[in-house]
Amino acid sequence: MQINSHLSRLLYDVAAKYGDREALIYKNFSGKEWKSCSWNQFSGIVKQVSNAMLALGVNVQENLGVFSQNSVQYLFTDFGAWGIRAVTIPFYATSSEQQIQFMVNDAKIRFLFVGEQEQFDKARRVFPTCRSLERIIVFDSAVKLPEADPTVMSFTDFLKLGEGLTRQTEVEQRQQDATMDDIANILYTSGTTGDSKGVILSMGQFHAAMEANHKDVPVDENDRVMNFLPFTHIFERGWALLCISVGARLIVNTYPQEVQKSMREQHPTCMSSVPRFWEKVYHGVQEKIETSGTVQRKLFRHALEVGRKHNIEYLAAGKQPPMALHLEYELLNKTVFSLVRKELGLENAHFFPTAGATVASHVEEFVHSIGLNMVVGYGLTESLATVSCDHLGKPFQVGSVGFPIQGIDIKIGEEGEILLKGPTITRGYYNRDDITAQSFTADGYFKTGDSGYLKDGELFLKDRIKDLFKTSNGKYIAPQMIESKLLVDKYIDQIAIIADQRKFVSALIVPEYKLLEEYARTHDIAFNSREDLCKDKRIIRMLSERIETLQQQLAHYEQVKRFTLLPKGFSMERGELTNTLKIKRRVLNENYKAEIDKMYEE
Repeated sequence: MQINSHLSRLLYDVAAKYGDREALIYKNFSGKEWKSCSWNQFSGIVKQVSNAMLALGVNVQENLGVFSQNSVQYLFTDFGAWGIRAVTIPFYATSSEQQIQFMVNDAKIRFLFVGEQEQFDKARRVFPTCRSLERIIVFDSAVKLPEADPTVMSFTDFLKLGEGLTRQTEVEQRQQDATMDDIANILYTSGTTGDSKGVILSMGQFHAAMEANHKDVPVDENDRVMNFLPFTHIFERGWALLCISVGARLIVNTYPQEVQKSMREQHPTCMSSVPRFWEKVYHGVQEKIETSGTVQRKLFRHALEVGRKHNIEYLAAGKQPPMALHLEYELLNKTVFSLVRKELGLENAHFFPTAGATVASHVEEFVHSIGLNMVVGYGLTESLATVSCDHLGKPFQVGSVGFPIQGIDIKIGEEGEILLKGPTITRGYYNRDDITAQSFTADGYFKTGDSGYLKDGELFLKDRIKDLFKTSNGKYIAPQMIESKLLVDKYIDQIAIIADQRKFVSALIVPEYKLLEEYARTHDIAFNSREDLCKDKRIIRMLSERIETLQQQLAHYEQVKRFTLLPKGFSMERGELTNTLKIKRRVLNENYKAEIDKMYEE
């Protein structure tokens, strides 16, 4: 049963029901061993955080910054702030100093909570340029703090301010005064097209989102939920709160690169992720298939075909599989697919929400074929995550982003733009009345900037309207669609399609160098550097053939005619990626102007 209280009270109400049951499973920063705490311990620390914040002088609806990787301290801070009607503003742990400075100054943040040494060092460097900033509070006890500096405090010392709960009467009074109109978070968008904008998310939005999602997303108190995406990301934030509201255990994964190790150690039943995670799983399994013996390779390919027929052609279409097919699938599921799931740490898999980018059809079919329930969805920060999603156990179409959740009114506007109205939609952008006004239609629908269409009640995406390219021949190109098709190739790690105002489609490609180097050694291709691999005609020929195969279903004008291999990946440091790893096309066009122009030379 869901408990959907006001966020200022949610954790206490959940703890009252589940008491000493395990609530959080986590490692300390840089820790090796998993630890846990109960719902009672969780709520007790949060109560202490609320008292400590009042001791610091945090005001009603004051903005607090959180600049950290996922951690239990992050959760303590969020809930502690909500308990006194304060607002938390999450920063990505990878944010640049320029981004931090902008957000602190824009939101007039006095108190900034940071994670590890890297975040602390960045915060210290921008301190002199942030007029409102008064104090940095550090989660990780291993961070070296300067002595006798009143602007810096460890989280341990911060908690001491709340010992004895001497301000609890005031905490409870604030909770009584709390309303659904209170702001819970301001989430600064990743800014693929310009400066970051602070999306206002109210308590009422969270309440409506949790109610609506609970009807369609069957997470429950028996689930073990891995938190992989950063809590800064609205997808993980909304998902984690939904899981808390039903009493599920949260397994807090601090370092994204360790997620597969964490999965094998903790055996989650659910985990939200972006498509790139499943693309890497797909590539890993495909690589094992290709390096297996002939008999094993044939068996696994046959198993995948049986899984696809059973789970996609029949179950996904709402049809009963023939008995012979069902019995064969059950046998293969127990003997072949169970081994794959065990290798991933997903022996007890329930379902896996996936959103944030286009899911390639190959990948979606593969995940379902091996017996994992991928729940594809669509949403934005401005919609407090979910707009639509697949419904577990009900028919769905590969390629769709599911059915709208309760309360969301979807309208398809001019240019096929998806327009939204409902209780989960933001009221606007912090300090940006001008952009807020531009973001809504005259009749109150939010403009998503995404193009799509509805078919038999399901929502299908096309592309970002602003990202549609028009070639010099007048043809419209959807770059993300082409990129998603080519990213399924195991030798491609990153790709950016180039086409706007150009004669034809080209691409910048960052290879998966570990696999490419293995290929080169296997085929006696000598190289001393990545640059050598990028220029080798045999490598280029091999990739050209693979790209040609993948893009056969594209229209002729959509197909990549030329590409350039890059020796290093797109990076946040050079401004080429957002914190959510989306491509900043304008920056790529500037940074790789010479390489792009060369592809269009006669």
